[in-house]
Amino acid sequence: MQYEIMKKILEKIKEYNKIIIFRHFRPDGDAIGSTMGLREILRASFPEKTVLVLNADMSDYLAFLGGEDEPIADEEYADALAIIVDTGTADRASNKKFTLCREVVKIDHHIDDKPYGDISWVEDFRSSSCEMIVKFYDTFRDELKMTKEAATFLYCGMVTDSGRFHFRSVSGETLRLAGILLDVGIDIDTLYAQLYLRDFDSLKLESYVYEKMQMTESGVAYIYVDRAMQERFGLTQEESSAVVSHLENIRGSLIWIAFIDNKDGSIRVRLRSRFVTVNELASKYHGGGHDCASGATCYSHEEMQALIADAEALHAKYKSENEGWL
Repeated sequence: MQYEIMKKILEKIKEYNKIIIFRHFRPDGDAIGSTMGLREILRASFPEKTVLVLNADMSDYLAFLGGEDEPIADEEYADALAIIVDTGTADRASNKKFTLCREVVKIDHHIDDKPYGDISWVEDFRSSSCEMIVKFYDTFRDELKMTKEAATFLYCGMVTDSGRFHFRSVSGETLRLAGILLDVGIDIDTLYAQLYLRDFDSLKLESYVYEKMQMTESGVAYIYVDRAMQERFGLTQEESSAVVSHLENIRGSLIWIAFIDNKDGSIRVRLRSRFVTVNELASKYHGGGHDCASGATCYSHEEMQALIADAEALHAKYKSENEGWL
């Protein structure tokens, strides 16, 4: 079944002279890596085709990877194939103009709650959409070409979306596919430095987070990144959301959460966990995602407190019914 879907996608790519690639808004490494990596593979493999990555927002954190393509007129979408990558639901697409394209292909590793697309290839057991793109290349490597630039994009997405290959979604195949990219000869020293070196201000922020973080009775760790905190440290929305990573290494805390004030008055929620499955909790609060990495939205402080209470109940229940957690 997997091969047949991939074959349909390849044949559809061959059919079109113009291919436009889309991703979700507020992009992470996987969203950018998978779209830019696929673009470079297709450009190298089919130089006669026009292949573009067109979206409405970008990531400051990942700006070192380079920009996407310049906007085109609406009428130029009409004869194109849209490929939407790493986007679980159509409403999360950064560039809604994918609806102007003749056909839509979906490639994604999130749970397929709201299917869309004329062709849909979804494998929610994968660690990243980048992993799927490398699988696609590897399956048809007699017809597709991998460049060093494409490999860099894809490896970046695999590394960031798998937590440096330590999330439970990482499999033996994940590492074998990553090995294909390393064999191309990418500069991982520079890539890791760009991703993980930190400046002094970020360390001061981390110290502040540890001072302000709170813990429920059973050990749910959470931090509220309100407007005052964002202004104090000059945080972008992306940087505010990344604060959740500071809470991940607390022994006995199996769920950790960052609440981030949005400009529209809503509160963005980033849910992370170890052992405990949190995507159903996220779904209850206007969100969803993976077993141990999900997102949600609260529309009041009362709803935020309700989410914390639900997380505490889930956390306490898991601890009472299971052994071996850390």
